[in-house]
Amino acid sequence: MRNVDRGPAAALEIVVPAHNEAERLPAGLAELCGRLRGLPVPAEIIVVDNASTDGTADIVRAWRDLGPVRLVRCETLGKGAAVRAGLLATRAPYAGFVDADMATDLTALDRVLALLAEGRPVVVGSRRHALSDVEDHGRPLRRLGAVAFNRMVRDLAGDLPDTQCGFKFFAGPLVRAAAADLRTTGFAFDVELLMHCIRRGAAVTDIPVVWHDRPGSTFSVGRHSAACLMDLARIRLRAGRRPATAPAAARSLEPAVAAGPSQAGRG
Repeated sequence: MRNVDRGPAAALEIVVPAHNEAERLPAGLAELCGRLRGLPVPAEIIVVDNASTDGTADIVRAWRDLGPVRLVRCETLGKGAAVRAGLLATRAPYAGFVDADMATDLTALDRVLALLAEGRPVVVGSRRHALSDVEDHGRPLRRLGAVAFNRMVRDLAGDLPDTQCGFKFFAGPLVRAAAADLRTTGFAFDVELLMHCIRRGAAVTDIPVVWHDRPGSTFSVGRHSAACLMDLARIRLRAGRRPATAPAAARSLEPAVAAGPSQAGRG
């Protein structure tokens, strides 16, 4: 783990899982650091090097000046394993994670912080929110798969229409407790993480986002669908018969901030 001069204690820590992200990480980190400088609270980035074989870790170690960034190494391959390691390394009152490609526009962080400060324990971006602006470069099979996946997991994840958007934020103590119980190492981890939060009595607020389909995604419908289905079967087995019914406030959408006019391609 890289030590940094953090200055004031971070109120928000953002985890960035990274497996062989040497090509995309510099631009993503620069964008995120720039956005954090405009937030009203001190914030820190935790990059989790997820068993990378390229220069991902070297980029983080060499990072200077643009913002407080530290490195955590996770040898267990899988996005869920990386996010779990990063969340357990946080100490701030608020914590969350974003994807290394910064596909979700970071202007939503202002709304996230405001909602967390109001006492909302879980705030997640939703590409299927009526006010989201989603730019999708095709791939109808992936969109269809996303819709089917979310219908399959609604009883586990509080009836959310989009469990897989890589933009989720939490009250720190809550998410650290939920992450400690997380066992899913692959792409279906979001479902289990949300389930653990909801079963601790946390309401989930989904907000509109501006989302761009970035090239170079590590998820492939062909390569990962079977593993995701197996993960879901294991999550259900561990969950038992009791569904993760969301508290009454959990489906409270945020209509006050329109992310943009386009609703095409959500999934």
